[in-house]
Amino acid sequence: MREFSRSLPMSLLRAREAVMRHFRPSLRHHGLTEQQWRILRALTSIDAIEVTELARVAFLLGPSLSRILRDLETRHLIERRTAKADLRRGVVSISARGLKLIEAVAPSSEAIYAAITQCYGARQLAELQEMLHALEGSLSELQVSDEKPKPPSKRKFA
Repeated sequence: MREFSRSLPMSLLRAREAVMRHFRPSLRHHGLTEQQWRILRALTSIDAIEVTELARVAFLLGPSLSRILRDLETRHLIERRTAKADLRRGVVSISARGLKLIEAVAPSSEAIYAAITQCYGARQLAELQEMLHALEGSLSELQVSDEKPKPPSKRKFA
């Protein structure tokens, strides 16, 4: 078995922590948790989304998401309604107040990105993003031991 500190999950967690250490103070200053910010950021790129899809996109478990959405709704940062096609499903969108908060946080967030880019390098950061995206795509095709077998990919590798 590989050394614990050299395991891929631990390397990814350490890198995530190194990045988030710079963002947390700004989020706290604006009264946000990482998960709340993740939800608001996801909602800025779409008009509305079903709650189950938002959980998938934001990588949050349903019970955690429900609690976070309640808090964001109480603060008038999001709006919730039922889906027209299926009244059992909830749909979420960002509110005008939520968009104003995003605008307030954006300069700090962009300054942190600029500092990370300055420190790490723009080319390396772009390559890292591409490599992480490729890793995610490759692993999505790999069968997880407790899942049903997936049909083989039709992609041809060069």
